[in-house]
Amino acid sequence: MTALRLIHASAALTAAASLAVTLWTGIADRGVGLAFGVLIAVGELTRWSGAQVRQAAPLGTAGSLSYALLGADAGHPTHHDAPQVVTIVLAASLLGGVPHIWCGRTPTLDHLARRVLSVGFAAVCFQPLYNKGAFESWNGAAYALLLVALLVLTALCDALLAAALAHSRTHWPFGPLLRDELRGLLGIGSAVCSTGAVMALAVAVVGLWALPVFCLPLLLAQLSVRRYAAVRATYRQTIASLARATEIAGYTPTGHARRVAALSLAVGRDLGLSGPGLTVLEYAALMHDIGQLSLVDPVPAGATAALPREEQRRIALLGGAVVRQTGVDAAVAVVVERQADPCREQPLAARIVRAVNAYEEKARDAGPDGPLRALEELRLATAGDYAPEVVESLARVLSRDCLTLPAAG
Repeated sequence: MTALRLIHASAALTAAASLAVTLWTGIADRGVGLAFGVLIAVGELTRWSGAQVRQAAPLGTAGSLSYALLGADAGHPTHHDAPQVVTIVLAASLLGGVPHIWCGRTPTLDHLARRVLSVGFAAVCFQPLYNKGAFESWNGAAYALLLVALLVLTALCDALLAAALAHSRTHWPFGPLLRDELRGLLGIGSAVCSTGAVMALAVAVVGLWALPVFCLPLLLAQLSVRRYAAVRATYRQTIASLARATEIAGYTPTGHARRVAALSLAVGRDLGLSGPGLTVLEYAALMHDIGQLSLVDPVPAGATAALPREEQRRIALLGGAVVRQTGVDAAVAVVVERQADPCREQPLAARIVRAVNAYEEKARDAGPDGPLRALEELRLATAGDYAPEVVESLARVLSRDCLTLPAAG
């Protein structure tokens, strides 16, 4: 939590210092500041409050970055400084975020901390030098490349902040979280940065009328991303419904696939999986028992971990064949098919699903000491059946849930 407190404290000090300086010196170019403030507030009002996304308010972010890198208005140099940029961005973000704060739908404090620090970074890098005339000789392509370079640095700074905040709150490895953030910059993040640069350049030439014109493409892109996320959510719900077929038919206990998927995701994140790897792991964990539908007589309590190796292999191969017929990614079918393979020959996702499935079967309905005994049984079987690194990762994940565990070995 040290990084979390440090980021929040830095953002609070930056905001307080900027507000004090702005109140002392007054607001320059009030019309320009008001126009960008309205744009940022509207962007915050349209902030995505549904599924978790890396860029929840693309329009507000683009407007903030554009104001931080604004040097002129219709050919006339602007005179606002970095503290004024931070003050207006913070005030507009708070105003536009009131409905979200009231409903408690998004992590507003982290969102504001990232916004203040990233915009402050861009403004400090640009405004003091511009106001001193350092960029007067930079024309055309050179000036545009300067803005793009500053936006790239700002995006990297924001990715570091986002990964640090996520690491502090979830305790997942920092490296995979940072990779996810950097991967996200190639999508909506690149659209946000390019729109911010284009708006700053357009306002410098034609004035504030450029703002509504260049906002429309980003709003349409945001709508497309929302629709894509809705399709992905529906796709996942379809897979989850298909996985429940074994529960409805009485082959596995209720909620087994969901519990295995949730715990497998936690172990996968602890081991450094991210992005598409986590998606494949989740889908495979949800559908890992679907091969049991081919059995004439159900396995008692659906506990396949206690079956002979050949029977486990047959169920896994039948499950993979079913997954391939559903049109799911072939990588998911491979993970399902290889659950019964020798441990050292399995891909990492198959090792995780196998170990977590065995733990859930052994710990289920086993009393208060069931989780400890189940984990110890997995540790004793690491010589051949389960991957040692997966079992120890499972132990770390369980320990975060306040479960007392025996020492490894």
